[in-house]
Amino acid sequence: MDPRSLGLVIVILGVLLIVIGGLVAVGAFGWFGRLPGDIRIETGSTRIYIPITTMLLLSLGLSLLAAIFRRFQ
Repeated sequence: MDPRSLGLVIVILGVLLIVIGGLVAVGAFGWFGRLPGDIRIETGSTRIYIPITTMLLLSLGLSLLAAIFRRFQ
């Protein structure tokens, strides 16, 4: 990969991070982490949270992103 295309990839990733950060700041991802299948147990002062469905969706999204990068590389 030449330096010019590597620089372009870094810029694109930076812009994506800024967009995602802005969406998180305004609350667009309020549903994320509260999906059906996420286990939440609260008793007294103890809280246990196991985000099964959220992690499955995150893994699927990252796998698709990796496949897209591999295809265009």
